[in-house]
Amino acid sequence: MLPLSYAVRNLFRVPARLVQMVFGSALVVLLILAAASFSQGMSSALSASGSAKNVILLGAGSEESVERSEVSAAVPGIVQASVRGLDKQLGQSAVSGEVHYNGVIQLPDQPGDHQITLRGVTPRALLVHTSLRLTEGTFPGPGEIMVGCLSERLLKLPPNTLGLDRTIRFEGRQFRISGIFSAPGTVLESELWMDQVDLMTQTQRDSLSCVVLRLGSAEFADVDLFAKQRLDLEIIALRESDYFANLGNFFAPIRLMVWITALLIAAGAVFGGLNTLYAAFASRIRELATLQAIGYSRVALYMSLLQESLLATMIGTFIACLAAIMIFDGLTVPFSTGMLRLEMGTDLLIVGLLCGVTLGCIGSIPPALSCLTRKLTLALRAG
Repeated sequence: MLPLSYAVRNLFRVPARLVQMVFGSALVVLLILAAASFSQGMSSALSASGSAKNVILLGAGSEESVERSEVSAAVPGIVQASVRGLDKQLGQSAVSGEVHYNGVIQLPDQPGDHQITLRGVTPRALLVHTSLRLTEGTFPGPGEIMVGCLSERLLKLPPNTLGLDRTIRFEGRQFRISGIFSAPGTVLESELWMDQVDLMTQTQRDSLSCVVLRLGSAEFADVDLFAKQRLDLEIIALRESDYFANLGNFFAPIRLMVWITALLIAAGAVFGGLNTLYAAFASRIRELATLQAIGYSRVALYMSLLQESLLATMIGTFIACLAAIMIFDGLTVPFSTGMLRLEMGTDLLIVGLLCGVTLGCIGSIPPALSCLTRKLTLALRAG
């Protein structure tokens, strides 16, 4: 076998060629990591937003969009009295009637309209959305709004634009920001929450969008049976986790398009890298033939070429992983239902490393075969 130092010397023989190989492999791995991070971030945000212990009551026929749903304002009281075994805290049943509205707001010193999801709630919302934490201020009362910690990024506003005691104009009325909340990993963080009566008044509606309840000793089948028996209410029951899973399926084409775009660009970089390897190996055909003539086998020569390819691609892979951590880790990306947070975990970095190894192994095969399968006599005369 040829020593590793031989592959290292050849790798640095033409610096410009090395830069091309490293840059190409880094671009491929970085694109793969970006697509994987986006896909994982969207799946994580949607799955974390739905609890298996929560059930959503929606208007019949509105299973795919809570914004289009209409539920009678009397449903929270009826379900609380009819379904036993709901979760209770401090004597209050975990039943929250909510209004979801995709509306437009105006901000002082910020030109134009800003579109965002508003949620009309009562304090009982805290009993069902257990991941929510009030980080500053208080829960909103009449004339007040509570903002999610990622809402500023969603609206691309300067820091502290949505700070405590600032005002938001919605449907011709001023509302004071009373608090800021977080709900790590969920889409709730990019919403604005306000008093349920205020939102119903401003949007001129007398119905709720949904009723969210949290199960205690009761099971989903109990709530589902209630919804099916009360035909007069025209509601259906869905597990909250199932609702967000269906929402994830709705966004599956977006994730697919991200992967297709990344792979198409990566394919161009791969072909560019193959051309560079062809040029690198083809310029040494006579040298490789001489090594065969003095006793080195073609397998030994291929292993040396493989080492050279792997060294270049792994340098690019480590650069790509470092760049991905610096650029993508913690980055927030807006999409139609809110914001998702990208994370570069160990699992994704392992995927990047495996991608680099695969790229180095597979990429070396075509140019190496082209150089090593020639007849020795012809290879020795190659100029």
